[in-house]
Amino acid sequence: MTDKTLFEPYTLGSLTLSNRIIMAPLTRNRAGAGLVPSEFAATYYSQRASAGLIIAEATQISPQAQGYQDTPGIYTQAQIDGWRKVTDAVHARGGKIFLQMWHVGRVANVAVQPGGAMPVAPSAIRAATKTFVNNGFADVSEPRALELDELPGIVNDFRQAAANAIAAGFDGVEIHGANGYLLDQFLKDGANIRTDAYGGSVQNRARLTLEVTQAIIEEIGAERTGIRISPVSPANGVSSSDPQSQFNYLVEKLDALGIVYLHVVEGATGGPRDVAPFDFDALRQRFKNTYIANNGYNLDLATSRLNEGKADLFAFGHMFIANPDLVERLKSGAPLATLDKATLYGGGTAGYIDYPALVELNAD
Repeated sequence: MTDKTLFEPYTLGSLTLSNRIIMAPLTRNRAGAGLVPSEFAATYYSQRASAGLIIAEATQISPQAQGYQDTPGIYTQAQIDGWRKVTDAVHARGGKIFLQMWHVGRVANVAVQPGGAMPVAPSAIRAATKTFVNNGFADVSEPRALELDELPGIVNDFRQAAANAIAAGFDGVEIHGANGYLLDQFLKDGANIRTDAYGGSVQNRARLTLEVTQAIIEEIGAERTGIRISPVSPANGVSSSDPQSQFNYLVEKLDALGIVYLHVVEGATGGPRDVAPFDFDALRQRFKNTYIANNGYNLDLATSRLNEGKADLFAFGHMFIANPDLVERLKSGAPLATLDKATLYGGGTAGYIDYPALVELNAD
């Protein structure tokens, strides 16, 4: 039997992906007026359409869900129309694309909240982190705890955002349950000290994430619904006293719902994979559908993990920014271009759509 490679097709629900390489969601802070995707977003994403699947940047489900400046939304018709240009461009080049939907919760500054309101959170605990506002990084603001009767509205915002994403032409959606944002805040007891049905026990802390997932499935179907989690990542100041129990339970319940994939940040987001003890294989064993592995992967590590049966698909992040043709470069062994960190967040076309593909370099 020959070894598997990242460059073979893969069936994801009803989709056939051209390879096992996933473009991870990457915040770029370039949305235009009305938080509509940038006029250059269609070019940016279509340049990267050779990925087996693109997961588009985190996109807020409501005005309250925003935490950073110039991040796109998916709750107005203008935003839906803006995203339609992106999905049409990606599909025209044979690509597949999901939308990552987020609510940042407490990771927000009043500067981007409607009417300068306090950010919301499971509990009134300020996050030890910063956010990108007014063209620079600033401390997040003090949050207020969500009232029990507000939570159905949050669930409905996710449901409606999923419907809007499909209307915009996306092949599916990814629920952002990772990196210290709202759903992750509910999951982790360092941020969630509630004493009602959404706090305390492992089951209660998972309740909101499962309700959101169920609502989206009812709206667009399980085969178009994925989720991203980060069990031990300390991103945005979250912590958990017993992540293994929490995420084993969550994944068992997600598996029962039949969602198409589980996207797991293994370790600290953008940092060490061994930041804390955790058995990621236990999650893999509890989830029968597609497992997407994320964090610190290169071609060799991904190929090894694939052939060990540890994951099905592999997400690459920053590599895709400077290498729009990352799949071709990995396959051919061509050198990778270097990311210009100065143009990562905000700005215009520089550092966004001007990284050349190999074919352009060779033409020169």
